[in-house]
Amino acid sequence: MSYGDFITIDQAVSALGLTVEDIPHFFSHIAPLEPSQRIKETLDETLNLAANISTEKARSELIITPILLEIRRKFQSRIGYFSGNTFNVDESKGLTGACDFLLSASSNQSLVTAPVLTLVEAKDNDLRIGLGQCVAQMVAAQIFNNSKGLKQISVYGAVSTGTNWKFILLENQKVKIDLTEYFITQLNQILGILAEPFRIYFAQHQ
Repeated sequence: MSYGDFITIDQAVSALGLTVEDIPHFFSHIAPLEPSQRIKETLDETLNLAANISTEKARSELIITPILLEIRRKFQSRIGYFSGNTFNVDESKGLTGACDFLLSASSNQSLVTAPVLTLVEAKDNDLRIGLGQCVAQMVAAQIFNNSKGLKQISVYGAVSTGTNWKFILLENQKVKIDLTEYFITQLNQILGILAEPFRIYFAQHQ
């Protein structure tokens, strides 16, 4: 069993002993982050291209990756970016396998370090298909963070089609899913939520 075997949110919650709560506008309090001219120009070029190609790989390479690299630049490359990397944490729970994307609070690109944010690329352009996998990876990130001494830290996760984004928070054993769906036209809010765990971490670890 691996992350990809957690098909639905119900399956992940049941298998991993979690509770789940759907909350409208759960992340609306987070300060938006103004996109740079660089990411604006990049997306101006790639959004239509990704739509015309219309494959998951194109959306991943042309939309999601530039947005995650924008977060990395916002923190002066103090964040590690990982795509398709293996993240084996607990084989007995099925928390093994490759992750679509990970961000971690380190400039070291050869090593994933805590804290970790996980992002799953939605399958078949459906955000619901990916929630279970994302939650499983968030639990893995929580275990990983705890093993590195970062206990009681909230874990952020996201599922994205590239143009549509859904965000999740894991606190202890409770999964909180924002019912609000964020669109690429709300890029400043998307960037703000993606940056939030690292803003908190770096503020506490100056």
